[in-house]
Parts: sequence; structure tokens; C-alpha cells
Amino acid sequence: MKKKVIINTLGCKVNQFESASFLCGFEESGCRAAKAGEDADIVVINTCAVTAKAGAQSRQTIRRLIRRHPEAKVVVTGCYAQMAANEIAEMLETPISIIGNGNKHLLVETALQENRCDLTMLMGRILNKKEICDLSMKRFDNRTRAYIRVQDGCSNFCTYCIVPYTRGPSRSVAITEVLKQSTSFEKTGHREIVVTGIHVGLYGKDLDEGYNIADLMLKLCQSHPDIRFRLSSIEPQEISEKLLQAMQSCRNFMPHFHIPLQSGDDTILSRMHRGYDRETFRRVIKKCMAILPDAAIGIDILTGFPGEGDKEFNNSKELLQEINATYFHVFPYSKRPGTPAANFKDQVPKAISQQRVTELRSLAEEKKRVFYSRFLGSARPVLVEHKRNSDGLLTGFTDNYIPVIFHGDDKLMGKIVDIYLEEINKDTLVKGRQEIN
Repeated sequence: MKKKVIINTLGCKVNQFESASFLCGFEESGCRAAKAGEDADIVVINTCAVTAKAGAQSRQTIRRLIRRHPEAKVVVTGCYAQMAANEIAEMLETPISIIGNGNKHLLVETALQENRCDLTMLMGRILNKKEICDLSMKRFDNRTRAYIRVQDGCSNFCTYCIVPYTRGPSRSVAITEVLKQSTSFEKTGHREIVVTGIHVGLYGKDLDEGYNIADLMLKLCQSHPDIRFRLSSIEPQEISEKLLQAMQSCRNFMPHFHIPLQSGDDTILSRMHRGYDRETFRRVIKKCMAILPDAAIGIDILTGFPGEGDKEFNNSKELLQEINATYFHVFPYSKRPGTPAANFKDQVPKAISQQRVTELRSLAEEKKRVFYSRFLGSARPVLVEHKRNSDGLLTGFTDNYIPVIFHGDDKLMGKIVDIYLEEINKDTLVKGRQEIN
């Protein structure tokens, strides 16, 4: 009888790629994904630690799944496992395997071992890692869209961020391996691939191949002309002229950026160790819009960082009001033990931080509606998802990342169709109809 596996994933797109790779590995070894309500033989929890809340969710998930599947072999991995392996081991009374981020390629093999020792730990010193884990797969979890991890780790050491300590230094996947993975995704029917990493703009700097992220995106787009490609989050100082020209010249390189700002105040940016100032960020956004005027631009913003008074917060808010952004991901600052900012003076009270989050999220909704409204009355190409929403409507995203709902036949699923954008509903989704030529 096939072993039944549950994989629970928290956090980023890289974690989602890795979990999809684990599932493929289990399936190739004769296992299958457990169905809803089934007791699992193996439970994998791929954790996150980017915020205190993410760490708490990781702990809660571990406890919940152990209670739900008391006879299962439990494997915990990911960033929370990397930073708090001893804490996880001490809080549990059940046998468990804890696998660090640098050893995820051993996860399936470890989970399938028959031994039931009290504790298995495969950690290693992540800060000394020189090579990226070898993880690949044939298909990304039966989805229209796949994520492809081309890079792992970060060498920036922003003062608020735990990620360099849990993911290690930047390591890249060789371009031949990236192309092999993208070819597998194309063969199994994926129509869109999101190129992702922990600090994807550093792609290639650790390799001798001479490729950077712009070269990689150009190569992918040219090698797979029928696949849509998106680039995940990229730092403002890494948006080069070459990258913008590649996006402009390749019809399958989607006009969509996600650019972390974190603060619009120069003093706070310096304390964060971000490596740019507000004027640099403003120029980058203007350049993106000049070359790609229809592009969606998402922004990460962190508020409540130590030392952020009303003046500093207002500087951030004014910059966000000024620039042509499509949406914001707004986060309250979260103190992470082991980072320099955790020991900074002038910590901002939680109530003030949360009030500022609410203000910026309100501004984000306004920006989103303004951007979506620009395209009402026009048609955009939409990749139709393989499932309907709760109202029975087809769903999808335009090339410039506008979420669309519309009536249509199942045969449209997985295809790219032109949709005429008609109105924005209360959930900030755009209603449309298929363009019939």
C-alpha cells in the first residue's frame, strides 16, 4: 500500500517550489498525497521565520499536525527549523526529524527511512554553504502556474532580517539546470513560470558562467516563446537597463515588478542597511514606467521600524502617494532575535505601528483601484486558471497582474484568452468578458 504524505507549506515562493519538489520525490518513490480527512504516514512542515507571527504559525502548525496524525513520521524543515531546531525538539514529545535549509535535498530520503529514533537532525552550518540544494521536479502540483527557484540565500544582512542567517549566502542554479527545469514544466502543461529566489537579483554572481538575472530572463523567454514568465521580488538597485529592455522586447516576459521599498525615509533606510535612498527608488520607478507604462508595480513596505517617528513615517507615506505603484504589501516591523535591529533603541509601540499599517493599507487599496481603472474598457491577455471561484466564474490574471473573473466554458482553462475589462467589484476584482474576434 502506498504511503500517504501531507506537506504543509508556510511562507515564500521558494518554500512552495521546494515543497512541490518534495511531493514529486515522494510520488516517484511510490507514495501519494493524502486526501482530505485521511490519516497520513508522513507529515512534512516547511516552516517560515520571516516575522515573529510566521514563527508562531510554524509552531502552531507543527503541534496541530502532530495531534492530527499521531502515528505519522514528522519532518520539520524551512527557516523556522533552521533558526530554532533545539526549541522545536524541546517542545515535542514525539519522534521527529528536523532538516535544515542546506540539507533539503535529503528530506525525502530521510522521511522514507524506516527507523523511528527519538530525533533526527540534519542541520549543518548554513552560513558556510557554497552550493544550492539540488531540487527538481517534473510538474508543479497540478497548477497552471509554476515557480522555478533559480537562487537561494542572501548576502545583504539588512538589520531587521533573519533570512541571511536561515538561508545562508547567495547561491545560484546553473543556467543549464534552470532550462532543464523550465522545459519539464513546459512539457507537463504549465503556461506561466514565476522565476524566484530569496534574493533573485544576485543570480549568477557566484557562478563562472557570466550570466546575470537579465541574461537568464532573456534566455528563458527566447527558449520558451509560448510560456509566460514573471520575475519575483527584485531589489530596486538591481533593475538594470538590460532587464527593462528584455521585458520590453520579449512579449512573454510579463510587465510586472515587485520591488521592496521598506521605508521612504533616508534615515530609516540607512539604519535598515538597504543600500539606496528614496530618490534612487523614485528614479527607478519612473524609469520602469517610462519604458513599460502598463506594468504592474508591487511594493513591500515595513512600518514601525525602530526610530520611525511621525516625520519618518510621513516621508514614507508621501513617497508612496507620489509614485505609480499598483499594490503594496504592508508589514509591521517584527523584532527578530539575533538581528541588529532587535537591540536598537526607540522601538515603536505596537499600537502605533499597527495604526500606520492600517493607513498604508488604505492607501494601497486606493492605488490598486486607480491602476485597475486605467484598463477598464480595454482587452488584456488573461491566463485562465484551472479552477472556478465560489460563484462559478472563471478566474485568471492579465499580463500586468490584474485579477479577472468572467463567465466562460471549462475548455478555456489553461489557455491565454483576451478579456475585455468592464468593472471593478467590491472585492477589488475586475469583471470582464471574453473578446470574440
